[in-house]
Amino acid sequence: MKRKNRRWHRHDHLHNHNPYRHEVHEIQANFHKNARKFRHARMVLLLIPLITFYLLYQFVEVKIIFILLLVFTIMREIGTFIFHTRLEKQILQPIDTLILGVEEIANGNYYTEITHPTKNKIQALITSFNHMAKKLKKGEEMQKEYEENRKLLIANISHDLKTPITSIQGYMEAIIDGVVPEDKMDSYFKIIYSNSQYMNKLIDDLFLFSKIDMDKLDYHFEEVSIGGYTSDLMEEFSFEFKENGLTFNYLNKLEKDYLVKIDRKRIHQAIQNIIGNAQKHGDENDLALKCELYKEHDVIKLSIKDNGSGIPSDKLPYIFNRFYRIEKERTKNLMSTGLGLSISKELVKAHGGDITVNSIVGEGSCFTIILPIFSREGEKNE
Repeated sequence: MKRKNRRWHRHDHLHNHNPYRHEVHEIQANFHKNARKFRHARMVLLLIPLITFYLLYQFVEVKIIFILLLVFTIMREIGTFIFHTRLEKQILQPIDTLILGVEEIANGNYYTEITHPTKNKIQALITSFNHMAKKLKKGEEMQKEYEENRKLLIANISHDLKTPITSIQGYMEAIIDGVVPEDKMDSYFKIIYSNSQYMNKLIDDLFLFSKIDMDKLDYHFEEVSIGGYTSDLMEEFSFEFKENGLTFNYLNKLEKDYLVKIDRKRIHQAIQNIIGNAQKHGDENDLALKCELYKEHDVIKLSIKDNGSGIPSDKLPYIFNRFYRIEKERTKNLMSTGLGLSISKELVKAHGGDITVNSIVGEGSCFTIILPIFSREGEKNE
């Protein structure tokens, strides 16, 4: 069968063994076999009336009638021939193309795209096939990305655990060997304790993040008055800041209290991670935090603004990525696992909300937690 006006776009052909490949070959072979039978039957059907009329013309006297019948039959057969030709071009060839496309998909080549100049319902089938191929291609790309993220995650975990373990091992060896002066013993123990704290926090964050990633984290949602809930949290953080001689301001701009459906513990974790992030990266002697609670459209927003050094614009899109740190190397005083903001983002998204951030280098950053207002059926939010 000639294949005209047909293009194939094939990239990175994969020679994978597929359990459906043999079945596809059988279907394709049967299709070609039936197509050949169809063409041969068409020629036989055309020859039979011609031979019949020739014999009648030779042996029957009333020749004019048979001449007219012959002309009529020839015209009918020409019409049938044209119809069958168009049928082959508009249906059989596109189906053949689709079979080849299915074979490519069966071989794992999801970059296949079919084009054929048909303008009937077969074209809709071709369009659906291309759409399916794109979805499979996207799924394959997502699988590759997931695999790369998994490898990166393992590498980051290995690195972040090895660093404090090596530090603990080095200080412990020095203590065991008796080469540490008595006046420095306390500082050595503090460093060991600090590194063990970091490892414990990293393991806790990893455990929490893995449960979030697998959708296995339990949430206990309840209807909560956001004004009262946030005021209690802010009072807790304000006390901690003032104990350390730092500035903490909270302002509730709500005209009335609104209900939100949240897990108190998880939202507390999300807010704590953001405020903890500001503490780790801010000036330990001059850090100031300003928090505001307000309503905008059908959502409640809690903004948390610090006076830190700010985040460069080129790094801002990545701060919610797991294990991302603005500093390339983890410093001992920060003890950042690189998971806090990522965890906060996922926790808030599980509540149907989001976290946004704006930052100006030299002026500070502002994180905004967004939560939808909860309304019972029939009630309206004002």
